[in-house]
Amino acid sequence: MSEPRSTAQHRRRRSRTALAVGVPLALTAAGTFAYGGDLGILGSTALQASAATAAPAWAADTADGFASVNSLGQNGTYGGRGGQVVTVKTQAELEKYATATQPYVIVVAGTIAMNPVGKEIKVQSDKTIVGQGTAGHIVGGGFFLGQGVHNVIIRNLTIRDAYQGVWNDKDHDFDAIQMDGAHHVWIDHNDLRHMADGLIDVRKDSTNVTVSWNKLSDNNKTFGIGWTENVKTDITIHHNWIRETEQRNPSTDNAAHAHLYNNFLEDAPNTSIGSSYGNYSRGSTRMVLENSYFQGIKNPVIKDSGATIVQRGNVFSGTSGRNESGGSAFDPKTYYPYTLDRAADLSSILKSAAGPRGSIGTAAVSTRAAAATTLTVAQDGSGQYRTVQAAVNAVPANNPSRVVIAVKPGTYRELVKVPSNKPHVTIQGTGGSRKDTTIVYNNAAGTPKPGGGTYGTGGSATVAVEADDFQARNLTISNDFDEKANQSIDGHQAVALRTAADKVFLDGIIVSGDQDTLLLDTAAKDKLGRVYVSNSYVIGNVDFIFGRATAVVDRSVITLKKRWNGTSAGYIAAPSTSANRKGFLIANSTVNGDVSAGSFHLGRPWHAGGDASLDPQTTVRNTSLSNAIKSAPWTDMSGFSWKDDRFAEYKNSGAGAGSASPDRPHLTDAQAANQEVADWLAGWTPSTS
Repeated sequence: MSEPRSTAQHRRRRSRTALAVGVPLALTAAGTFAYGGDLGILGSTALQASAATAAPAWAADTADGFASVNSLGQNGTYGGRGGQVVTVKTQAELEKYATATQPYVIVVAGTIAMNPVGKEIKVQSDKTIVGQGTAGHIVGGGFFLGQGVHNVIIRNLTIRDAYQGVWNDKDHDFDAIQMDGAHHVWIDHNDLRHMADGLIDVRKDSTNVTVSWNKLSDNNKTFGIGWTENVKTDITIHHNWIRETEQRNPSTDNAAHAHLYNNFLEDAPNTSIGSSYGNYSRGSTRMVLENSYFQGIKNPVIKDSGATIVQRGNVFSGTSGRNESGGSAFDPKTYYPYTLDRAADLSSILKSAAGPRGSIGTAAVSTRAAAATTLTVAQDGSGQYRTVQAAVNAVPANNPSRVVIAVKPGTYRELVKVPSNKPHVTIQGTGGSRKDTTIVYNNAAGTPKPGGGTYGTGGSATVAVEADDFQARNLTISNDFDEKANQSIDGHQAVALRTAADKVFLDGIIVSGDQDTLLLDTAAKDKLGRVYVSNSYVIGNVDFIFGRATAVVDRSVITLKKRWNGTSAGYIAAPSTSANRKGFLIANSTVNGDVSAGSFHLGRPWHAGGDASLDPQTTVRNTSLSNAIKSAPWTDMSGFSWKDDRFAEYKNSGAGAGSASPDRPHLTDAQAANQEVADWLAGWTPSTS
């Protein structure tokens, strides 16, 4: 690719864990668990969805807090204990067992995309729904617990991405977990984020609820409690990491007893999401707030005139605005025992222990896949390796099963290559945000190589992936080549990430550069190379998503940057698709950035090497386009006309969208029906398992 990429401030951004109830707190902080039942990573007990299986030991775990109290005819919360253990991988299977009348322990063993978006499965009583390791993802929907539903455990899941593009959304009541009149519910060790409405809604006299060890992030409304005139709800909220959320953190309305302790509320500086308030005691709520940590939160603790808050042991750092208490409340220890951690320790405890865990004991829930291996990387020597490449080198050749390279927060200035004989590798940041872990280098196409010559475009990549079934998540991959300082170099193409493999899954990452940021290629011209990019940011300015792969960019943000000299002009996509293959599909995403109006093309055809047999393709559909996009969004390249190749749009929105014309082709409904995400993936279902 030719030509020359300051990261624009994003309006929306997302982030990413000890099943610790009943575990000694010292072990929790150290990340050590004593449950006796792993979720799909350790052990060898097979689980079949079609037949009863001996329940793993963790299925006997019971809730603490108000969910453990004997009331309303229910003595504690133990979910589907004693019921059949089943594994589910599809929405139909999940609905079948979650809505059944008999008890079930339901293990979610992959990513389930809800259809339609926003659907909330109506869970019935006596259910445990738990993710297999970190593989259990519910995307675009959640769960609803209606009147009288009781004895439900929702645990170790990631529920995410029902967001519909409107920040304070009044039209889409798409929650991760909603309760209307339910009781005895335990929500534990989940990652809930980026939903259209609330992450958790406990409404209409729902009671005996415990919410523990969850990660709640990247949302407007976090956690609402009440919506009733009755003062009935009893709820315990402890050891949750609430970060980058605006309101309801939580908002507690007319709760008879609200016990909040050991929660970490964080509003990180210089981000696009700011807190409007933290813990809110509303109506006639009686709240006890103990040993929690508030970092950077505006109005950290507020109450109505009729509500009460008893505060003790809390820490406030960088907070501002209202911080209130007053009145008498209750003694939680008259209802259940509990032990407090020091507020000052919560940041380290919860950053390592909140959210889904890869394991919760010693017996496997499923042996459908071989056991995964985890290699840890840390610059400070606390891991097995100090560099990412050293961990890649430790993966055995032709490894038969997944190897997870868990990279601790930090900036790793190195080149990383995953060779073709090391499939099934995941590189995953372990920080609270994808910005916490960065792999970066600064080679360009024209950078001299130590042995002579230059790197060339493909060789400039900071991270190069040539192995099938590769995954990356929760990190940043960057090329920070300084074009302004290197005007003497001929060849400013500087790749951050190059893939030349099949079944590549890039989930929840940032790929950042200027020119030629993300090279999505194949191992050879006649080889299939499918890539699925989701929940991610891709940042650049010239041909910065390019190559011959069959690739989907879904539910992501494409951020346009000015060039090194401050001008605005560029091209997003430069496909180099082989004939009779699918090229690039950009779907359900957002194109934005701090650039001039009408300065960027959606794409142009790259006939690599002047190969006239290629048939480049890009479809952009159901995507919000900023005014940076030109009214004639496609253009020619190197003597090849875009009109001779395959470029089209379908039902885009925003200031940069436009009606169909000869210079702006749109798909018909019939054509669009054959250009869906599933058509691109061709039988492959990306999964974290």
